Amino acid sequence: QVQLVESGGGLVQPGGSLRLSCAASGSMFSINAMGWYRQAPGKERELVAVISGSGSIDYADSVQGRFTISGDNAKTTVDLQMNSLQPQDTAVYYCTMNVYALGYRGHSNYDFWGQGTQVTVSS
Repeated sequence: QVQLVESGGGLVQPGGSLRLSCAASGSMFSINAMGWYRQAPGKERELVAVISGSGSIDYADSVQGRFTISGDNAKTTVDLQMNSLQPQDTAVYYCTMNVYALGYRGHSNYDFWGQGTQVTVSS
């Protein structure tokens, strides 16, 4: 079983910065992709940024140029540097990883999620 633990959320003023970190533990053979999603109150969970095992990166249009995702497959960590934060960035942020591991379906790809960390942007 793979577990993801996030850290780094909190309260920040508009224009400020936060850095979220996520560390995976457990047995896995490889990481196919790592990413961050967020869910604001009353809204659906949405993709923020994703980085593939080959290193390709995609961002949501709303965070492009402000957020930077970085991942380390060897350390099984993924970070999200968030700059120029705005009130509309307020949400619970979730780390996710798609990994190749041995699980209930045998050797296969599985998605794992962290418990979420609150980011609040407010003056």
